Parts: sequence; structure tokens; C-alpha cells
Amino acid sequence: METKGSRSPAMTDVARLAGVSHQTVSRVLNDHPNVKEQTRLRVRAAIAELNYRPNRAARALVTGRSQLIGVVARNSMLYGPASMLTEFEQAAADAGFAVSVGSVRELDRDSISAVVERHLDQRVAGLVVIAQVASATEALAEIPADVPVVFIDGDPAAGRSLVTVDQVAGARAAVRHLLEAGHETVWHVSGPTEWFDSAGRIQGWRQTLQEAGREVPPLLSADWSAAEGYRAGQMLARMPEVTAIFAANDHLALGVLRALHERGRRVPHDVSVVGFDDVPEASYFIPPLTTVRQSFGDVARAALTLLLGQLKDETGAAETVIVPAQLVVRESVAPPA
Repeated sequence: METKGSRSPAMTDVARLAGVSHQTVSRVLNDHPNVKEQTRLRVRAAIAELNYRPNRAARALVTGRSQLIGVVARNSMLYGPASMLTEFEQAAADAGFAVSVGSVRELDRDSISAVVERHLDQRVAGLVVIAQVASATEALAEIPADVPVVFIDGDPAAGRSLVTVDQVAGARAAVRHLLEAGHETVWHVSGPTEWFDSAGRIQGWRQTLQEAGREVPPLLSADWSAAEGYRAGQMLARMPEVTAIFAANDHLALGVLRALHERGRRVPHDVSVVGFDDVPEASYFIPPLTTVRQSFGDVARAALTLLLGQLKDETGAAETVIVPAQLVVRESVAPPA
């Protein structure tokens, strides 16, 4: 604890204790490569001994950027977007960055432009955009080219660095699992078709059925809610030919399970169901839900790595990182009766 009249240690104090110039201390703080490892360790030891904390405001004035990352995201309580944001905040904190979140109700041009301008006024180090729909990609096309930016779940054709889960492969794994259980075909309750994630899952479902020479049933388009899953499930439960359902997320699957139960269609004895996301409650559904897990932590860390690479001028061209999805087998799939 500081006593009255004492002051916080300054960079010059660190330099004096370490026996180096204040410029060398600055280079160590900014991870400059042209510092000998022995010198770097000596400076770090002095920082720890003095409990020195860099003046981030002054550092931003020197470097032109702060230790702050701006995130553009839709205001959503959906499991996927909310989990992605939480994981990214943690990954950024582990790397010594704070996160400023700019939430918008709709991913339209005016809303996104206002958030981006606010972030740039804060002199953020870079931007991460959780862009689930095409309208967001279009609105972000006007971000200055010299601003480091990484998209999560964006459009691969946008020409910006992108990190996304392999939605197509995840859907293919789900449908293949149902076909291998002996079902003739698989019905799909999709999310909103304008979402990139939903479009990828539709593509994977359709491709797998076509490659297996199976009939592709009509698509049942919904939103991401259990209520919409219930509505679709009520229709499917009345159709005796339906023996396998792939729901685009676990909340849709929950609604489907409720509708099947009310109609007397047993899961998995009469109908098999697979979801997507692996929400924490999925293993407590009745029956425990077979689903596809997305690693939001891996996506967040990959996005941060790409952004830090841009900050260090190590990555000139746009890069795309595809994170694999994992099928989690539980008790909601069985051979058809």
C-alpha cells in the first residue's frame, strides 16, 4: 500500500533498477523483437519487483492504438452468439487486452457503422465482428483497410480474415449418424436461412442425403427457438413416415421432443432426433440429446490469434480458419422400429 506522499513507480524507476534505458523498457512492454532475452528477463523482474503498471493512456498516444479490442455483435441471448462473446472476452483478457462490446439490435448498415465509428474513436487496437448474416458483411465493407479486423461466422467471400466452425461437416456428421442407424431419410428443422450457420447446416444435410441416394424431404424453416421447434415438431409428429429429425440447434430439438412426446411418438424408439450446439442442458433432456458440439473457445482463440498477427504485421493477406465440429452421441438415436 502506498503511503501519503508516495507515488506509483514510473518507467524511469524500472529502467534504473534494471540498469537499462527507458527506451529499452518501452520495447519490452511492447514486445519488440530487438531486445536480448537476458535484458528482457531483467526488465520483467524489475517490473514485478516494483509492481509497475504501464500508463495505458500514454502508451496509446505513442503507439496510436490501445490495449482495447472492439467487438461488434448482435444483441442476443442465443446460446451460440452469447457463448462466443464470453469466450472471446476471456481469451482477450488472458492476452492482456480489454474488450469493448458494441451491441446492435439489427445487423444493418446504419447500426453497424455507428458502432464501428465509436470503436475507432476509442482508438481500439482492432475489431472483431460476430457477423452471422449477410447484411452485416455488406455493412462492414466500408471499414478502412488499415484497421485490423477479424470476422467470426462471416462471409468467406468478403476478403477479410475469418474464423468459423465447420457447419457443413457438423451437419454431415449428424445426418450420417442417423442414416447409419438405419433410417431411410432425415427431415431437417432449420434455423433462419439468412444466417451463415443455418445455411451451412442446410447444405451439409442436403449433400449427405443426395450422396447417399436418399430422398431429400421438404425443408422446415424456423427461427432458433424451442417454440418454433415445437411448431415444426407438431407437424412432423403427425407423419408416420418421419423416423429421423435433424434440428439446427438444441433449442429447436427441445421443442421437437415436446411435440413428439405429446403425440405419443417415443424418442428414440419411434423417432430419432439430433440437435446442434451441445448446450449445457443437452445431456439432461429426456432422452439425453445426441448433438453436434461447437468449440466456441477454439473459435475465440483463433480469432484473437489472427487479430494479434495483423497488429504485428505478420499477416498481410486475409486468412480463414475452420474449426471442426464434433458429434456427441447420447441416447436420442436408435434404429427405426
